[in-house]
Amino acid sequence: MEKLSLIIPCYNEELLLSISYRQTREVLDGLPFQTEIIYVNDGSQDGTREILNEIAAADTGVKVIHFSRNFGHQPAVSAGIRYCDADWAIIMDADLQDPPELIPEIMDLCKKEQANSVYCVRQSREKESWFKQVTAKQFYRTMNRMSEVKFPLDTGDFRLIDRKIMDEFNRLKETGKYIRGLISWIGFKQVPFYYERKARIAGETKYPLRKMLKFASTALLYFSKKPLQIVIGLGFAAVIIGIILAIWVILGKIYGFSNAEIGWTSTITVTVFFGGVQLLTIGVLGQYIGVLFDEIKGRPEYIIDEKRNFSA
Repeated sequence: MEKLSLIIPCYNEELLLSISYRQTREVLDGLPFQTEIIYVNDGSQDGTREILNEIAAADTGVKVIHFSRNFGHQPAVSAGIRYCDADWAIIMDADLQDPPELIPEIMDLCKKEQANSVYCVRQSREKESWFKQVTAKQFYRTMNRMSEVKFPLDTGDFRLIDRKIMDEFNRLKETGKYIRGLISWIGFKQVPFYYERKARIAGETKYPLRKMLKFASTALLYFSKKPLQIVIGLGFAAVIIGIILAIWVILGKIYGFSNAEIGWTSTITVTVFFGGVQLLTIGVLGQYIGVLFDEIKGRPEYIIDEKRNFSA
């Protein structure tokens, strides 16, 4: 019998974890597959660990991974994929914004299309702020313009992947993962599933503006060299402007149509412009060097403190 796993990262979800588990288990019990849930506790500071241990003690179809500290959402998903032995896996959040009742439809679509992955496209984002909706929409479009790999628009990590994609994903060695981008990069047949994203029923978002910006920079730096091309273009434009200004000053001195000594404003403007281009270029290079530094250190992506209901 085919086996389906749900990979659910958790961080400080004590307010809704029990509700989420019950709703998800009801859906899984109605499927004609062997099913399990893999919860990855990303170093929660509330009662999430205790709740997950209680759930795992009562339900042997629930596996739990506890991290030693908070490593982030993407490492938590990576751990779930690495320790998943099922034929299929669905990545979803614990906050019920990714509705578990859609799982049968997602499985049916995957079977019908004989696809390796079904990525869930958000047609709407219930009760999310105007700022969050606009920035999220622009992020995906900007990434598609900047990246060498084309990503599906308006999609998150909520998706189904098969064993073939999981095996290829586990071969990837980088630690700074942008998982939805990597799954697109892996390829094979991937089809969309459109749904309405629900609002959180409790708790607060785990992606405030600071984490959103960090997430976006990781996606950009790991999938695009265009920032380097942009700063090269700025540097080239700065050189051209400098040459033109130099010629203008020289000819002005020769033919008397400029007085370089009183051009304080233009001098300061040019200095600030060149300085800004140089700082921007150094900053972009520094970001890429920082990525290289993190990868070269070879530290593990996450550290596991404890596992529950996993066989030896």
